[in-house]
Amino acid sequence: MSRVWDIPVQDSTRVRDVRVAAEEACAHASLDAHRTAVAALVATELATNLVKHASEGRIVINLASPSDTRTQTVSCVQITSLDHGPGISDVSAALRDGYTTANSLGAGLGTCLRIADEFDLHSRKGTGTVAVARISPPQPPPAASWPPRPHTGARAGGITTSLSQAEHCGDAFAWVRSGSTVTLLLTDGLGHGPKAAEASTAAVQEVHRHAGRAPTDLLRLLHTALNSTRGAAIGIAQLDEDTDQLSFAGVGNIGARLRTRDGWQPLISHPGILGARFPTTVPLQQAPWRPDSLLVLHSDGLPARWTPPDDPRLTAHDPAVTAVVILRDAGSGARPLRDDTSVAVLAPALQDERL
Repeated sequence: MSRVWDIPVQDSTRVRDVRVAAEEACAHASLDAHRTAVAALVATELATNLVKHASEGRIVINLASPSDTRTQTVSCVQITSLDHGPGISDVSAALRDGYTTANSLGAGLGTCLRIADEFDLHSRKGTGTVAVARISPPQPPPAASWPPRPHTGARAGGITTSLSQAEHCGDAFAWVRSGSTVTLLLTDGLGHGPKAAEASTAAVQEVHRHAGRAPTDLLRLLHTALNSTRGAAIGIAQLDEDTDQLSFAGVGNIGARLRTRDGWQPLISHPGILGARFPTTVPLQQAPWRPDSLLVLHSDGLPARWTPPDDPRLTAHDPAVTAVVILRDAGSGARPLRDDTSVAVLAPALQDERL
């Protein structure tokens, strides 16, 4: 089932909680002792950075997949740090070993970059910092680098958080490749807790079994597969890399926005609940996919009027970083999100140009 470890980090006493959560996540992902130790160290460094530089923030740990959709789909541990702190004025300098602004060894972010299988960081002065690290099973993708290496295929990533830091989350997202086609699923199981998580987990498993089917066909298959569950709202986006065509279909309260040449275009899900009430028709929406396109899917935990990020540098970042920036900026300590919430992003291949 969809598991989330969400730990508020207000002071140094929570650093141990973050490390223990990372170790638990590694056990769920069946990572070996070495990879577990790496994840524990990355989690500890990110949590310590929150205490030193941001006063407070959150560490969210998900079970996810690598961002490059041309890699093998494996279960890895994704460790995310997010805060509303002062931001980092020089990210490249902060990622070098020995750099410090807090009279420390200056090894935190540099260590994370060096030992994580994937690592990316985004920061804006006065807004805050987001860092995403992934720890994979043995024989992982090439080590992380800064700036990130170009990817040859579409990239996908996201974040899932649960209501009130609950153990199980009713939301889930996943990507799966079939030839030149990449399918991105976001599902919101009805309600909260383990039963909602069961519905979303069943949806993810079904999409992996039928990866090559069109979005509307997948939704019908999912409706049958979820008959024995509470049901779920589901959005499915599919990118054909041969034709650069994006297709989307959704049932239930799943939000979707596509960045086009003319701005952000909404993609509409049809009312209904898969597993309980399938609509008479489900329209398939299509749009061209460009090198500067960006697709955002989200559950209804995100406010309907969230503001798309205006930082052009996000295009070059890991899609999970973009998803976390959207999630973070939609809420705050004074206005927390009040539902299970997930955000998934599909981005083009990373080009050689750096912003």
